[in-house]
Amino acid sequence: MPQRANLDQPHQDLNSAHPLQSCWDLQLAGLGADALQVALECALFDHLGAPVSASALADTLELDAASTGYLLELLWSLGLLERDSQQPPRYHNLPLADLYLRAEANAYCGDALLFRHRVMRQTGAQLGDYLRNGVPRPPMASAAMAKAWADAARLQIAQEQRAVTRDVACALVESLPEVHRLERLLDLGGGPGLVAIALAERLPALEGVVFEYPLAAEVARENIAAAGLAQRLKAIGGDLNDDDFGSGYDLIWCSSVLHFVHDLPDTLHRLFAALRPGGVLLCCQAEVPDERQAAAQVLPYYLHMRLQGRHVLAEGELARTLEGIGFRAVQQLNGLRFPVTPVNAVIARKPQG
Repeated sequence: MPQRANLDQPHQDLNSAHPLQSCWDLQLAGLGADALQVALECALFDHLGAPVSASALADTLELDAASTGYLLELLWSLGLLERDSQQPPRYHNLPLADLYLRAEANAYCGDALLFRHRVMRQTGAQLGDYLRNGVPRPPMASAAMAKAWADAARLQIAQEQRAVTRDVACALVESLPEVHRLERLLDLGGGPGLVAIALAERLPALEGVVFEYPLAAEVARENIAAAGLAQRLKAIGGDLNDDDFGSGYDLIWCSSVLHFVHDLPDTLHRLFAALRPGGVLLCCQAEVPDERQAAAQVLPYYLHMRLQGRHVLAEGELARTLEGIGFRAVQQLNGLRFPVTPVNAVIARKPQG
């Protein structure tokens, strides 16, 4: 007669995660990103400021009611929505979604998220071909690239600067011992210029330049005029690899720009020359961390850049290079919040004499 299994005391812990769970989690994360993409494209969050049922939302947006219900439940499980205890339940935005995913919100980042999603999905879809055949290297400069950069400055980069970057920049600059004597700023590759605008609003004595590709510089020029700062800030169009971006600066802000320069050592020497004695270079740049968990936050997004041959330096490499050029009192702050992945802030000073 077969023995009855003792289910009260299983021989192994059936509640512990299987070793394959980390692989399954990677695949589930991809589906969660797809769900966020669809929700943004359908403007779901715009209609979830107050509790609403799946059927009512589906009627408003002309969607399938059952599918809408399943998607709302998934977004609830991902921490974007709240639901009540009614039957059927009603859903509404949690603060994160209300602040950043609703199109009328001041810090709306939906277009930026959709752009980043598209780039990462394209990289993933083509990764096998890249592995077998390599990646075609993009032209260093082209009219199409300049227009794409201007379009990004007007939309997704502006959203990210408004929601994240400008606050990080202001906090870093205001922590500098030199902050009260800063008079002249270069925002190198500043996109829509919102960082320079925020710094000028915080520091009344500050004047300066946003240097960008000509079409993107026009976007910055419009934003500067709208902020009423045209007497203190100007936007200059050019190619930072070849064109003069000025000199005599007390502060150079450089955010995720060095990935794209042709000759990194030459660019860093030019930044050194552009500073006044005692001037400060403040560069926020993603680097590849030495620690595995931290590297996992950086490497997925920068995989495509690395495949293209862009500069993605190892942790501490930029600081060491700047010291070799002649910068002094070099400081590094690791893991600062920034769009998509954490970055390291390197603060370096040109000697007084």
